[in-house]
Amino acid sequence: MQKISKFFRNVTEEMRKVRWPHRKELTKYTITVITTLLFFTLFFTLVDLGITQIIELFL
Repeated sequence: MQKISKFFRNVTEEMRKVRWPHRKELTKYTITVITTLLFFTLFFTLVDLGITQIIELFL
């Protein structure tokens, strides 16, 4: 039981050291993630459609 309480004390101590992003930083990071996600979604959709067309051409 002592190990568990020590663990949670350590977790609390480490969480106080964390520097949380400000609203402006968080907005910037969120936009970056969403933009990247949309880019890769479009890219892999086009690659998938291209490969499908090539396979259908040979069949």
